[in-house]
Amino acid sequence: MEMIRVRSTAITAIGYDPANQRMKIAFQQGHTYDFCRVPAHVYEGFMRSASKGSYYNAHIKDRYQC
Repeated sequence: MEMIRVRSTAITAIGYDPANQRMKIAFQQGHTYDFCRVPAHVYEGFMRSASKGSYYNAHIKDRYQC
């Protein structure tokens, strides 16, 4: 999965596989987490968001566990 670097104080890169609806998020602290069954519109909103950390907390955190 290709990881796209993002400008964020909390997140360094985001990857998404639309065929499997799987998303990978790399955090500044060095941890990388996988998320499953993530709808494309959630990924697209994440990538468009001005604040990646706020979007993550509101729409992704504690959801889409693998």
